[in-house]
Amino acid sequence: MPKYKVNKEKCVGCGACVANCPGATELKEDGKAEIIDQEKIEKCGGKDVCPLGAIEKSQ
Repeated sequence: MPKYKVNKEKCVGCGACVANCPGATELKEDGKAEIIDQEKIEKCGGKDVCPLGAIEKSQ
């Protein structure tokens, strides 16, 4: 089960997560970020990768 997820309502598609942690997230066709590497996002700081708080730890 994924440790982190993107809250699509909080994500504005700014690309900060892609810049802060290359290879862990990517922007999809809907303009929102999606996590593509759980291990990498954790190494980059998990939810702190997004300055807007759109990356959340899964329950």
